[in-house]
Amino acid sequence: MENEISVVDAKERSRYEALDADGNLMGFVDYALHPGVISFLHAETLPDFRGRGVAGRIAVQSLDDARALGLRVKPACPYYQDFLAKHTEYADLVDAQ
Repeated sequence: MENEISVVDAKERSRYEALDADGNLMGFVDYALHPGVISFLHAETLPDFRGRGVAGRIAVQSLDDARALGLRVKPACPYYQDFLAKHTEYADLVDAQ
């Protein structure tokens, strides 16, 4: 199903992954975890799944998780920089550089 997207923290690969209902990888964001801080390094949506809101779903889940874990966020990835500029409800998470 096109609308079924699950986002999981694939900790062994240090990335969040979006999967469709069949378990196919739709997109991901690589991250680096440091004490008290998560840095989002590179976000990518696979070509067959672009235009479906995959990257946004990954961003929301990863940022919600960061908040729940009490982590500060360093948006090294341009997608996350743009996302955070547009979604000010996450502004309190951004780590001052």
